[in-house]
Amino acid sequence: MNEKTKLKQEENRILSIDFFRGFTMFMLVTGIATVFNGLVDEGKGGAVIAFLDKQLEHAEWNGLYAWDLIQPFFMFIVGVAMPFSLAKRLARGDSWKKAFYHALTRSFWLLVLGFMLGAGRDSFDLTNVLAQLSFTYLVSFLLLQKNVKWQLFVSFAMILISDLLYRFWPVEGFNQPFTPDHNFGSWVDLAITGGLNSGHWVAFNAVPTAAHTIWGTIIGKLLMMEWPHRKKLLIMISAGLAGIIIGYSMDHFIPIIKRICTSSFIIASGGWCLIAMALSYWLIDVMNFRKLALFFAIVGMNPIFIYLFSNLGGKRLLTRMAEPFTYRLFSWTSDIAINMITIIVVTAMVWYICYFLYKRKVFIKI
Repeated sequence: MNEKTKLKQEENRILSIDFFRGFTMFMLVTGIATVFNGLVDEGKGGAVIAFLDKQLEHAEWNGLYAWDLIQPFFMFIVGVAMPFSLAKRLARGDSWKKAFYHALTRSFWLLVLGFMLGAGRDSFDLTNVLAQLSFTYLVSFLLLQKNVKWQLFVSFAMILISDLLYRFWPVEGFNQPFTPDHNFGSWVDLAITGGLNSGHWVAFNAVPTAAHTIWGTIIGKLLMMEWPHRKKLLIMISAGLAGIIIGYSMDHFIPIIKRICTSSFIIASGGWCLIAMALSYWLIDVMNFRKLALFFAIVGMNPIFIYLFSNLGGKRLLTRMAEPFTYRLFSWTSDIAINMITIIVVTAMVWYICYFLYKRKVFIKI
């Protein structure tokens, strides 16, 4: 079956969902940040390269860079796909109880995989995105058939409760809401795992970030409606801009901190999720650049595989396979150029693996 035929079969599918998810996963595997790191270390590229380099890393504490949006994007797009998945199950005759059992099973395996990726011989943490998603996915599923007002109420209630716990937790040494390792989230980690996580990340992030997945389900419902494209885009853009403006305005009294997912971070990053979804929907499903979408969608159709492949050393293996060729064929260039070429080759190899699976209709799901 050729690509045109496959694209024809996708006419009734909102391909921007796969595009958004694929673009997010694609960013995880490119490794482009190392090129900018190298240029900055050598004092090359000027202010523009320095800015891009900064955007491809996490903020050390207070602040929001582009790389801080990868996890919110991933958790948001999971939510967007959920109404479509449930509708498909109910249409084929599954009961809600059976669909809930599937969601419960999926959450369990997400937790197991997240634990596996975050555990060492003598320690473990639950800050991995899959472990976090196991909670946000289940909460979002339980709210999936509720009224949008209830979904919004619960999402903001979880954000508010989290904020209050950080501000008023009475345990001495862990009652400093915006201080690394001395906040409520750190206390929870100490209570659960007996230690603090490196980088000041906290497992309690799963509670406030459930808002991202819940908001994703709301947008999924919106996209399923037989409304004009213009109306859908207007809702997403308006809500997104409101989230960005409100979130950044809150930074003055509630710092934007991804590592503990403060309320200002959740709202600002949620706004960016909505803007990114609106842009994807406009580009792919309104302007109909579906062939362009397929490049990223192929990756987006196997997100669990890509995530595990990257985290279990698959990309490092491909890099070792590519380097003997790139370093010999392009030895006449600079190290930075060779690094860039290697990244392109490895990214192409990862994409082809996804394409190989796509052609054979192999989709790793849990």
